[in-house]
Amino acid sequence: MKTQASPADLSALERALGHSFRDRQLLVQATTHSAAGYGRAGAMDNERLEFLGDRVLGLVMAQFLMEKFPKSNEGELGPRQAMLVRRDALAEVARAIDLGAYLVLAAGDAAAGARNHPKFLADATEAVIAALYLDGGLAVAERFIRQSWAEQVGAVSKKPVEPKTALQEWAQGHGRPLPSYSVVRSGGVAHDPVFEVKVEVKGLEPARAEGSSKRAAEKAAALAMLRRLGVIQGEAQP
Repeated sequence: MKTQASPADLSALERALGHSFRDRQLLVQATTHSAAGYGRAGAMDNERLEFLGDRVLGLVMAQFLMEKFPKSNEGELGPRQAMLVRRDALAEVARAIDLGAYLVLAAGDAAAGARNHPKFLADATEAVIAALYLDGGLAVAERFIRQSWAEQVGAVSKKPVEPKTALQEWAQGHGRPLPSYSVVRSGGVAHDPVFEVKVEVKGLEPARAEGSSKRAAEKAAALAMLRRLGVIQGEAQP
């Protein structure tokens, strides 16, 4: 694994992306984390590219899903898209092309293992998508997205289940009070918070789970309880 990336190191990444950049600086910017630019005159980081890449990914994924599931309505397509553009899905794509090896990071972040951290990888993936779009147009970005997400799109063929809604329906169907959620612990750092949430349903052992937000932790806890009950059908929405 590389410990530092520079413009000269990016030829292999270009091959993994399937695109030779006319403006290599776009790829340099896409792989440079904001913290690495502090104190460096003229340094460009990937935050603005993340913003654009998120929109490009959303557009391409929406069309991809409409083609893949021509009979699905908006209520079924939306949860599928949410699954495919979430942090873990982006990080999976990043790991497939070894994107973490090319990230330019602050020394502290690199030492803390940021090259394999889902947030850093997801943000960089969005930035790379934007770089592809700006350098080669929508067709280039779309080709990369469709190839990189093909397997994940195939895995969401079943109708998604929203865990909190499913657990609420299960409780009501069994004559029990609605589930209650409580934050057990919160921690982490400002850019990467961690919440641990406990969900309780009368007559059942509580379930706990962690997430990067209170909402995400609640969904994860509900999912854990549903799996324990053996009532999950289809894919769970994040």
